[in-house]
Amino acid sequence: MPRKALFLVNPAAGKRQSREPLFDAAAVLSQAGYLLNIHLTSGRGDATETARKEGPDYDLVLCSGGDGTLNETITGLLSAGADTPIGYIPAGSTNDFASSLKLPTNILKAAQTIVEGEPVSYDVGRFGGRYFSYVASFGAFTRSSYATPQNIKNALGHTAYVLSGITELSQIRNEHVKMEIDGQTVEGDFLFGAICNSTSVGGILTLDPKQVDMGDGLFEILLVRAPENLGEIHECIQALQSQKYNCAMLTFRSAQKVRIFADPEMPWTLDGEKEDGHETVEVENLHHAIRLMQKKDEDA
Repeated sequence: MPRKALFLVNPAAGKRQSREPLFDAAAVLSQAGYLLNIHLTSGRGDATETARKEGPDYDLVLCSGGDGTLNETITGLLSAGADTPIGYIPAGSTNDFASSLKLPTNILKAAQTIVEGEPVSYDVGRFGGRYFSYVASFGAFTRSSYATPQNIKNALGHTAYVLSGITELSQIRNEHVKMEIDGQTVEGDFLFGAICNSTSVGGILTLDPKQVDMGDGLFEILLVRAPENLGEIHECIQALQSQKYNCAMLTFRSAQKVRIFADPEMPWTLDGEKEDGHETVEVENLHHAIRLMQKKDEDA
């Protein structure tokens, strides 16, 4: 019996002008013995609903799009309680998740990785009632990821995030946040915060790969304190660029669970998609919640 694969394609993602590479990818999967059902998503939430309803009936669920499309695919499968392996063909503007795992962004190579690879287990975050594959963040630049229009992202790619972040600087406000991190309390005024399972955050901030393991059951938590003068700004930038986080401006921890107390009007982003604020929210690492098709030599 041929193996069955559900192929979720976000036609609006990234700068791709031609669908020809996707036909080539489909051919690779078909030649490898997969019977494909290709579904073009029609809008936000469609990939989640399709993966939830149909994913458990397949041997493999693939998605082609950006980090948001991957998030929806993961959310759908986890909501259904399915352990179906996932194949990811990165086709978005930034592709933080793929960057962290060194997955190929060439569509044909990504398809070959899926058919030649094997399932590798990775962690997923649960933020209240939602899931995220690599980051939950607040503060500076997080708004850029969901406020930048899709057509601008498609035209400018990663540059769109940087440009939108620059225009956002004049509107940045400090956020007072308290976090209980595996029993220890951290509280203060922060410019930026991220609870992540990735080396790349928004295509702007890169964490030290030696300190990030996407399957160890732990998040990396980075908090950037609000600078009060130019000296503190310089100290903060230097620490982030050197990836040496032992400075007074930064808090860097690893943890399995975080409870957060914040202004309920403070927005978050989950994998680049907007999440409303919460007065209190619990974030938990779900150890080895997904299985992603990957070649062993690409394992991060």
